[in-house]
Amino acid sequence: MNNYTNNLEHHSSGWKDNVILEHYGLNELNFESVKHYREKFAEAKPNHPWNGLEMKEFLYKIGAWGKLRNSSKEGITIAGLLMFSEERIITEVLPQYFLEYREIQTTYQGGWSKRFTSQDGTWSGNVYDFYFKVMDTISPHERSIAPALHEAVINALVHADYFGEGGIVIEKERNTYRLSNPGLLRIPVESAWTSGMSHLRNPNVFKMFILIGLCKRAGFGLPYLSSVWEGQRWKQPEVIQQADPARTIFVLPTEPSAVMFPEETAVASETEEQPLVIQHGEVEFVDWGEDLTADFINNAPNSINKNSNSLNNGDYSVNNSLNSVDNEIYSVNNNINSVNNRENSVNNKPDYVNKHSKSVNNKSGEEHIEVEDSLWQIASLARKKRRLSPAMMEQIILQLCAKRPLMLKELSYLLDRTADGLRNNYLSKLLEEGKIRLKYPEQPNHPRQAYVTIQDS
Repeated sequence: MNNYTNNLEHHSSGWKDNVILEHYGLNELNFESVKHYREKFAEAKPNHPWNGLEMKEFLYKIGAWGKLRNSSKEGITIAGLLMFSEERIITEVLPQYFLEYREIQTTYQGGWSKRFTSQDGTWSGNVYDFYFKVMDTISPHERSIAPALHEAVINALVHADYFGEGGIVIEKERNTYRLSNPGLLRIPVESAWTSGMSHLRNPNVFKMFILIGLCKRAGFGLPYLSSVWEGQRWKQPEVIQQADPARTIFVLPTEPSAVMFPEETAVASETEEQPLVIQHGEVEFVDWGEDLTADFINNAPNSINKNSNSLNNGDYSVNNSLNSVDNEIYSVNNNINSVNNRENSVNNKPDYVNKHSKSVNNKSGEEHIEVEDSLWQIASLARKKRRLSPAMMEQIILQLCAKRPLMLKELSYLLDRTADGLRNNYLSKLLEEGKIRLKYPEQPNHPRQAYVTIQDS
């Protein structure tokens, strides 16, 4: 066993990822991983002086290479080993090191429908490449929550105790993401959700992700995740601390929260929030994952329409309420801006999507995915080029918001720009010029506020 293993393992409770492995040189690195990282760094910081450095000096600047001040000894740091080496070499120093991603859909029989591990030999097996392989599995209809999933993956990688048992395992099931990593949080779980504080186990790994724009700050992740899940009306994420072996398990349910009716129906009407739907464009559809028909809400045995307290039954029905969407002045069909009154309303088109057999609330899953792919393509230039002229960026924003109303966090993810920068530099100007409008102009702080392009008449 490598002499570093015994030394580090003995102090694993307080080990540092800046420890220098003096007998591990540049040859222990996967050069494709380093090359990819440098490209990402140059994209994020095109004018940074580190871009011109030789490899060893660049690695030293980012914390992947270390030098002992009182001697001529130098070598890869633990952080550099984790980020840029290969599985076989990493396990010489960290024998419990293991990464795994796996997913299963309800329609698949006989095991995991997709799986890769750090040991399978088809890729480097390092932490840096693992992050991108996991993010590449996100499907088009999940892109609205991709920034939150990114935070969850980064959180597992920077908080893991790489000496602990079981490795990092990310599981995707039909209605749940489950991320688990060895080691417990270093602050109380309650504080992690509310305080915006964090005690990182691998601060140099975190720093390397920050330098290429993949992290914002320590403590940002969990509060952000909670807000995204609340916005989607899903059950809140949960952090489970397992004592033996010490593991942190992060559960992200992607299914509606079982609240809002019958007691909260009146509240929903007052705030105009829809508890069980996600809005994409002017039409709303229920997010049922991959299969858009098998678990349709009216087919389930416990369908809310078959329940005695159903929204469509009894005194609580939204169709019987004074403020019912079907009643007089409040009706979406009577509103001057009704989607059914517009010239280009989906209900006025000859190929109205409700005719499709797989339509969910008047919009097919296939069309939704097509729209999301279109958004991704429109924004591709902004993601590739860090410097765009203001006029070009404005045109891209107008094209995006013409496809469907987009929230600030969605624009931020699609364009790979900060939310504050987009709001201050572009969106405020476009609002003032009357080129875009707010989806909820009477409620500027609406939790699902979005921007819509004003089409030329």
